[in-house]
Amino acid sequence: MKYFILSAALALPLPALASVTGPLTTADTLAAAQHETPAPLVLDIRTGTTEDGKSVYDAGHIPGAIHAPYNLFRGPQDNPGELVPEDRLTEILRGLGVTHDRTTVIVHQGADATDFGAAARVYWTLKSSGVSTLAILNGGMNAWQAAGLAQSQAVVTPEPSDITVEFDDTWLATTETVQSIVEGSESAELIDARPEAFWKGEAKHGAAARPGTLPQSRYFEHSRWFDTDAPALIQPALVDSLAAENGFTQGDALVSFCNTGHWAATNWFALSELAGIDGVKLYPESLVGWSNAGLPMDNVPGIFRNLMNKIRGNY
Repeated sequence: MKYFILSAALALPLPALASVTGPLTTADTLAAAQHETPAPLVLDIRTGTTEDGKSVYDAGHIPGAIHAPYNLFRGPQDNPGELVPEDRLTEILRGLGVTHDRTTVIVHQGADATDFGAAARVYWTLKSSGVSTLAILNGGMNAWQAAGLAQSQAVVTPEPSDITVEFDDTWLATTETVQSIVEGSESAELIDARPEAFWKGEAKHGAAARPGTLPQSRYFEHSRWFDTDAPALIQPALVDSLAAENGFTQGDALVSFCNTGHWAATNWFALSELAGIDGVKLYPESLVGWSNAGLPMDNVPGIFRNLMNKIRGNY
């Protein structure tokens, strides 16, 4: 009898395993997953137009992909890193058909390391909104094209969802959080994801009140996670070695920032999602929000140096 029961159990079909598990996926893996039920929800976050005036999405996208331009997940022009309010984010995600439990894949262009920051910021937003299984297409649309996979020009109308966003602040650092770190009442390391010139106060974002960096910060440029021979592909093996070499380890409390929470999202993604460090937060408003609030900064140039930087066109 026991043998019969075991044989019958083995005869039962096993549940299919989702082939896209994140946090990164490949073009071939995503293509295979499109035949699953349900298939992953693919969000094409690309913006811009082609030479003939078409949107890059209309010119060609992954079959079935929903157009979800990056600006939907960004704040106003004077503070692009600002969080989208929960009610507005709920409306956006419902319109895109996003649910908490369906695997969602984010597709950027895959042009360079800066371009990856858009995908990482959307990933962070969706994770904080409760989407359970997420992946970024490593190499973006360029990787899909390089693999010779099919493209479509058909506009895809999403089936609206009933998701309600209750933003999880586990991976969020607010201005108040950073103030507590600067004042010493909270312990964490502030990591500047910008190129060194920004950290030194030799360059600044157009919306920032002044150049410089957060007090007590150190810089770790976002582009370092990418192989120089493949500047649009983030390298998981490189992430592990770089994290170890630079003293980023499990148990660290880290806050990633930049100008507007874009480059910083790449550092957050690499350290949190790939290196697996639990205590990594993103400061979305970053230096634009901080400087415009008139809060103290390091590496702010003096009057003469500031003038020379302007003459040289640094800002």
